[in-house]
This record gives sequence, structure tokens and C-alpha cells, in this order.
Amino acid sequence: MPELPEVEVVRRGLERWVAGRTVAGVEVLHPRAVRRHPAGGADFAARLTGRRFEPARRRGKYLWLPLADTGTSVLGHLGMSGQLLVQPEAAPDEKHLRIRIRFDDAAGTELRFVDQRTFGGLSLHDTAPDSADGLPDVIGHIARDPLDPAFDDAAFQAALRLRRTTIKRALLDQSLISGVGNIYADEALWRARLHYDRPTATLTRPRSAELLGHVRDVMNAALAAGGTSFDSLYVNVNGESGYFDRSLDAYGREDEPCRRCGTPMRRRAWMNRSSYFCPRCQRPPRVSP
Repeated sequence: MPELPEVEVVRRGLERWVAGRTVAGVEVLHPRAVRRHPAGGADFAARLTGRRFEPARRRGKYLWLPLADTGTSVLGHLGMSGQLLVQPEAAPDEKHLRIRIRFDDAAGTELRFVDQRTFGGLSLHDTAPDSADGLPDVIGHIARDPLDPAFDDAAFQAALRLRRTTIKRALLDQSLISGVGNIYADEALWRARLHYDRPTATLTRPRSAELLGHVRDVMNAALAAGGTSFDSLYVNVNGESGYFDRSLDAYGREDEPCRRCGTPMRRRAWMNRSSYFCPRCQRPPRVSP
């Protein structure tokens, strides 16, 4: 699933190519693409037609396009394979095209939602009450992400000490810190020399501050590289893949030498995912007798 850097790359593309444009028509080509919009595809298309998109926004892994003067937004769920592409109107339809949005201007491009595995989709939602950032109501509980200027470092560090959990579980808790997924959690933990099962209660304030710095550093580096693309599914609005996968230090590097000490990297099954770590640099916590 795309994490903060990949979603931010898409957001920037939408801000450049879609913001300020008015919708002329919408085609919903697969019902699953609007399954999170309970009123169905016809209602989604009718409510979107004639509306003007404001600049795209993001909170962690969540992306939305506010509709001017409505108090509603189009929330995009990219899922495992969703893509929001700005394509020439004359371009052939993609094999897995699910939604087409046409505009009333002469720019000659349209917005397409393409999704091979149909886990993603688009839906319309009201703005959450009292949300200064205009969050759709269904994501009102999502925490700020570490690249948000308003992210509260001290509150995050205090919350870590109070949680009865382990550090990687905490990093993936979107109500505590948003935008971090499996890839960037492994990368930040490798940089911080922390094992994924380290109890959060054992982290001192300096260590949690150091970890947060590594989270920010790895995400900024991934952003500069256009995100992480292991296949053709994670792309920007022009269909281009990111290349941060070439710079990964931990994720996906099982049996390859640690870039710090040369010890073969290991992979362990973890919460229906995989965790990659160096057994020498990231020693597991001691088990109490």
C-alpha cells in the first residue's frame, strides 16, 4: 500500500494538473471503485459534475480533493494498486480503468482512476466538524504525519512511553502518527538501530526523538526520489515510477549484507507482513525470565 511519500507525490501532481478545474462529466466504469460511496455510482457522478476542484490535500496516507463551496471532498483510496492519472483525452483507455473524470476546459486532459486489484476507490464525504484542515469526516481520527509542520513531537514522544506496545506497531498506528507504513518503518528502525519488537516504554526521550528524526529523513529522501515503486503500480499522475527502492537499506534486502556492518539481513513474519532488520545492529529485546 502506498505510504506518505508515494501519496504526496500524487498530491503534488493533482495540485498542478487538476486544481481549479471544473468537472464536466464522470463515468463510473466499475461499481467497486465507488463502493465506499453508499449512494452508488450515479449519485457520485451527479454530485461531482459541475463542481470545481480545490488544491489536493493529504493527511498521512490519505488524499482528498475538496470541492469548492460545498463542504465536501472526493477522498481517494489508492489501496494496493490504485492510480490517479492525468491523461490526454485521446489516450487509449487503460485495461483497468475504473473512473473517468472530464473537465469543461480546453486543456485536453482528463483524470482517470485506474485500479488493477479493485481494492481502492473514490468517494464523496463531508468535512469533519471543527476540522481546521478540512479533513473528510471518515478520516477525522487520523493523526498528523511527521512532515506536517503542526506535528507535536513532544506529545508523540510522551504517547510512546505510555503505550503498552512495541515500536513498529506504534509507528504503524495511524491514530498516533500517520503516513508510516511497513517500508518506511523498517527503514527508520534500521537507521535508528532499533529492533522492531523493542517495547515503546523502554525508549528514552532522546531515543524517541532520534527515531522521529530518522522517520522524517527517510521520508524526505523518498520524496526526493519520487517514492518507492517495486512494480508499475505505484506511479505519479503522469504514470512515472519512483526510484527510492534503489536506496533502501533494510526493506526487501533479506540475506544481503547490512550496509553498516556486513551482517546478512534477516526477514521475519510480522502481523501478516514482513520485517527486515540487521541481527547485529538491531538486536532483539531481552525476554524477561
